[in-house]
Amino acid sequence: MDETELWVEKYRPKTFDDIVGRDPIVSRLRSYVQSRNLPHLLFAGPAGTGKTTCSIVLARELFGEYWRENFMELNASDERGIAIVKGDAAHHGKIKTFARTAPFGGATFKIIFLDESDSLTSDAQSALRRTMEMYSKTCRFIFSANFPGKLIDPIQSRCAVFQFSPLQDADVEKYILRISQAEGLKIDRDALYYIVKNSHGDLRKATNTLQASAFLSSDISQNTVYQASSSADPREVSEMLLNAMGGYFQRAIGTLDEMLFDKGLSSTDLITQIHRKVFDLGLSDDALLDVITRVGETEFRIVQGANDRIQLESLLAQVGIIGKREKEKAKTSRQRTL
Repeated sequence: MDETELWVEKYRPKTFDDIVGRDPIVSRLRSYVQSRNLPHLLFAGPAGTGKTTCSIVLARELFGEYWRENFMELNASDERGIAIVKGDAAHHGKIKTFARTAPFGGATFKIIFLDESDSLTSDAQSALRRTMEMYSKTCRFIFSANFPGKLIDPIQSRCAVFQFSPLQDADVEKYILRISQAEGLKIDRDALYYIVKNSHGDLRKATNTLQASAFLSSDISQNTVYQASSSADPREVSEMLLNAMGGYFQRAIGTLDEMLFDKGLSSTDLITQIHRKVFDLGLSDDALLDVITRVGETEFRIVQGANDRIQLESLLAQVGIIGKREKEKAKTSRQRTL
C-alpha cells in the first residue's frame, strides 16, 4: 500500500464507466460528449457525491490528451472576490484570462470548473455573468454548489442543472469493495456496513475512512474502523442512552467518561451519534421531540464554548427524566386499561 497517495485521488474515476450510482447524470453527460458541445452546467448537491469527478471525466472524454490544457479548476471559497473574475492591480483575473484564450488540440471551447461557487460574492457573480456572455464561444462554465440557492438567478438560468443526491448504500459498498480488492484488503461485513452507513452517501468520506483503517491493519474489523475514524461504537452509545432512560445514571456517566477520556472521542462527534441513536429508542413522538430539542441545545452550548462534559452529563440527565416520564405514562395507561 502506497501510504503517500490519497485514495480519493488514486481511485477517482477516469471514465464514465468507472462512475458508480450516477447513471441518469452520466447518460446526459455522454450525450454532450457525442455532440461535442454542452451548455453551462450547474452541479448541485452535498459534498462527496461526484460533482468534481463528473466534471473531470467530462473534460477527459471531450478533450482527450489535451484535457488538462482545456480544463481549469478553481475553488471559489479560496478566491471569492471580483478580482478573480475581472482582475485588478494585484490580480490577473484568472477566469477572464483563461476564458478568452483559444482552446488547444482542435477543441472548440474550454471548461472552467468553479468548485464551491456558492461562496462567490454577489459582485463576483455579477461580473461572472458578463464573462459567461462575452466568451460563450470559447468557454463553458461548470458550477459546483452545495447550496445552489446562493447563486444569483441570472447564473442559474444560464445553466443546465444536475442534482447530485447522496449515493445509495449499495453504490458506496460497491466502490469500497472495489478499492479493498485493488489494495489487497480483507474487510469484514460489520466494518463494511459501518463505513457505508457512517458515510451517509459521501463517497469521499467512505474512501478516507477505509484508507485510515488500512493504515492500522490490512485485516479491517469493525473495531479497526472505530479506531481509525475516532468514532464511538454505536452499541456503546445505545447502551449509554438506554441506561440513562432506565434510571441507571451512574452507568450512563461511566460509559460517557470512557468514550470521552479513555477513547478520546470528540464531544461534537458524540453528539452527532447520539442524535442518530435516539430514533432507535422507541420513544413516543412527544418524548422524541423533547429529546431532539435537548440534543440541539446541548450541541449549541458546546459549540459556543461551554464545558462539553457538563453539557453531555446534563443531556443524559434530561434523557433520564424523559425516560422516567415515559414509564409513568405507560404505567398510567395500563392502569386505565385494567
